[in-house]
Amino acid sequence: MILCGGSGTRLWPISRTLMPKQFVKLFDSQSLFQLTVKRNAQLCTTQFIVSNAEQYFLATDQLQELNKTNNKYLLEPVGRNTAPAIALACMALDKEELVLVTPSDHLIKDEAEYGKVLNKAQALAQQDNLVTFGITATSPETGFGYIESENRYDVKAFHEKPDLDRATKYLEDGNYYWNSGMFMFKAGVFLEELQKYSPAIYEASLEAFNSALGADALALLKGETKVSLPNMIRIKHNDMLNIPEDSIDYAVMEKSDKVKVVASDIGWSDVGSFDALYEELPKDKEGNTQNQNHTSIDSKNNLIYGSERKIATVDVEDLIIVDTGDALLVSKKGSSQKIKKIVEKIKKEGNGLHNVHLTAHRPWGTYTVLEDTPGYKIKRIEVKPGCRLSLQKHFHRNEHWIVVSGTATVTVGEETRLIRPNESTYIKMGEIHRLANEGKIPVILIEAQVGEYTGEDDIVRVEDDFTRN
Repeated sequence: MILCGGSGTRLWPISRTLMPKQFVKLFDSQSLFQLTVKRNAQLCTTQFIVSNAEQYFLATDQLQELNKTNNKYLLEPVGRNTAPAIALACMALDKEELVLVTPSDHLIKDEAEYGKVLNKAQALAQQDNLVTFGITATSPETGFGYIESENRYDVKAFHEKPDLDRATKYLEDGNYYWNSGMFMFKAGVFLEELQKYSPAIYEASLEAFNSALGADALALLKGETKVSLPNMIRIKHNDMLNIPEDSIDYAVMEKSDKVKVVASDIGWSDVGSFDALYEELPKDKEGNTQNQNHTSIDSKNNLIYGSERKIATVDVEDLIIVDTGDALLVSKKGSSQKIKKIVEKIKKEGNGLHNVHLTAHRPWGTYTVLEDTPGYKIKRIEVKPGCRLSLQKHFHRNEHWIVVSGTATVTVGEETRLIRPNESTYIKMGEIHRLANEGKIPVILIEAQVGEYTGEDDIVRVEDDFTRN
């Protein structure tokens, strides 16, 4: 079970709400999500992806790149933390199914040791325990929660993120581990413990699950009959909001007497900050992260990220420089935890920079903003073969489409026609329209929007293949 929630604000501007860090290809053209899938596919029979409804197509696209099929999806319209997410997914599984729960945005470098750790956890989970993975602490980190152990596998206590003095004492003691957010258990055992210790979450999750799937869902939970559930379960918005928000740690793990911990020295990193990312990326002889677009004179130990423009540095050390085309971040190393505060300020400015990149990924393909000026916006749109945009209209803008590659099927009002390269069409404000690619190669077009308002929320969807609002 791969948890894909979270927006990764500490890695802004690389990570955005609609392109969180787990889907950004940071390591040899692979994302943390893809590395998670590959790592666990050797040990698990199926991937169960728990994702925000706005991001699931990112997961499907990246799984397709890995040729991974036989996937299940649980789509949340809004996040309610890890306890409800895991509960809803477990309700779709056989009670005896052994489940490995893992975040999608962690890096694990020692995969051989990882396999050994999972074998230990599997033996404990088969005995109806809830197993958590404690990362062997290598430094007095104040950004992680800790697990205190005793008698090898027993959990004595969970501890909140400590101050530096307490974290140092934890490290010296040797019985404290970083809380990895990874778990293993039988689906039914977890649900029993959730019902026992957090009944409100259990009951609301059960109601939401039943509402999404109908009578077959309740029959499955009661074991009355064998039913075949769909590979994609979409929870309704209001049902999700009715579930109390809580983490699996607070809701179950800190209360249950069935919890065990497995010490894990697996080369783990949560890649939760640019300082952590710097440690994981390859570097040149001056200690700068390797980047073909970086030209340096007497600059050392810098994180340099950016592929759209030349980045030149002179006589600078220990900096974080991140260029994404529409945003430039410059920070001292060691201060990157403050980036969350920058994101909060940007949200208040209302410019959308926290939410989406210049190139935005959609279920049907991508669009790239080439120019955005009061009165007009110009985009490059790419539609994947066999996909189409929603049937829609706009209240505040007219649109001009010029096809540069492929053949587009364009519907405007009651008329549908083919638009080929170097041909164009015009959509008046308020007209219902749709763009589709019925061919075998991507359709690429240039869209010019003209109007008083060109925001992405000026879309009224009449019909949509991806059931978006």
